[in-house]
Amino acid sequence: DDSYRGGGGGGRRGGHDTMYGQGFDGKTVRKAVKRLTVDHHSSILHYMEHRPMMMRPHHSPLMQPHLSYHIRMMPPLAHPDTIAEAACGKFILSAMNKDRRPVFCCKWTPEGRRLVTGISSGELTLWNALTFNFDTLQKAHDSAVRCMTWSRNQTWMITGDDMGLVKYWQSNMNEVARIQAHHVQVNSKMSVRQISLSPTDAKLATCADDGLVKIWDFLTLREEQVLRGHGAEVRTVDWHPTKGLVASGSRDAQQPIKLWDPRTTPDASPLLRTMFHHTNSVNDLKWSKNGHWLISASSDALVKLYDIRVMKELQSFRGHKSEVTSVAVHPFYETLFVSGCTGGSLMYWEVGGEREVCAIHSAHEQAIWCLDWHPMGHILCSGANDHSIKFWTRNRPGVTAGDRQDAPVYYDNSADGNAQEVIPGMSGYDLSTARSTMHSASPATRSGLYSGRPGVDRRSHYNNHGNNAQ
Repeated sequence: DDSYRGGGGGGRRGGHDTMYGQGFDGKTVRKAVKRLTVDHHSSILHYMEHRPMMMRPHHSPLMQPHLSYHIRMMPPLAHPDTIAEAACGKFILSAMNKDRRPVFCCKWTPEGRRLVTGISSGELTLWNALTFNFDTLQKAHDSAVRCMTWSRNQTWMITGDDMGLVKYWQSNMNEVARIQAHHVQVNSKMSVRQISLSPTDAKLATCADDGLVKIWDFLTLREEQVLRGHGAEVRTVDWHPTKGLVASGSRDAQQPIKLWDPRTTPDASPLLRTMFHHTNSVNDLKWSKNGHWLISASSDALVKLYDIRVMKELQSFRGHKSEVTSVAVHPFYETLFVSGCTGGSLMYWEVGGEREVCAIHSAHEQAIWCLDWHPMGHILCSGANDHSIKFWTRNRPGVTAGDRQDAPVYYDNSADGNAQEVIPGMSGYDLSTARSTMHSASPATRSGLYSGRPGVDRRSHYNNHGNNAQ
């Protein structure tokens, strides 16, 4: 995983990135230029080869802090007990459209081969996920594309713009339907801020600057219910991954977060709960994969975690110096998520940790509007108001940050509550304790520690599965 190679694809033919020059016949030719790429195929093959021997999470091979171990890197799903290894602190490259406009939304395609971005000119741009070069540009809306999402069956993409219009797209980027979800008022925009689908893809929830959350039938495009209660623009909405529960966040500091039941009849109130923990507007909401936690990003520079089983705030994450604008949960690690703010900084958080796992303080020059993980979880994409999208991946084992001002800083939230700086790939592994144990051990024990595959203790394996092994 995360093998940085020169060359690779450029354009649609898979050639090198080039610069113009003069050929031998007088024609203009292109000179090959090396281009960085993140090749994840070798890590997948390595994981498939060793998966039969990884009977338990702690049987995963231990990654030592040395560059020679980068060929043994596996996808994030192979290390369920190591959070720091999934933090994407390595900058790959920055991409920008020819028409330089702010990037408001970005989404990876379900198979992970392309990245789709929406900019303020109403265009959708497709980027290659392997070489990160431009692929296709398509005019999708007449106003800025504010949000996009994929259906849970990975068949449809839905986008919303500044004029309250919602469009349906096939995977080949063909438009199939459109609805005027929110009506534009005189001298004002009704931007569709967020779109979310129900667990069965039968319903669709939209929110906009008119302060309303609307529920639509996905197939008939019919408006079924209007959720009223916010006193200002609704910035975000997210449907629970398994239940009939909708969470919305607004600019109203008095009632920032509301939980709704979209299945109620017209004569009953759909409002279930209002949460008053934030002191400013809520810009983004995300449910965790397990459906028990709700993560909110607010303009009060805080990220909060709620447990809906007890309807209480579990943890407040402090570290940003400005308004937190976006948040994204890792596709495999339920306890790991990333947040971005108007100051351009990225911070990775672990549930239960005292401070951030990794911080990149100069990720962008301006506000970060969107964040999205690759379906494999090894790459993060960020789009910002500085007209650029940036790609981030995991560091190689043993790579130090150096003295750069924008270098990422990693921390280990140890069990004793003391946050300690760690080496990427080690994930809190106490090297000094391991060395003292090795020096004090007997020669027989020392040979036993060195024998076998790194990270797998053969003796404990056979003690636990001795009957099966025989």
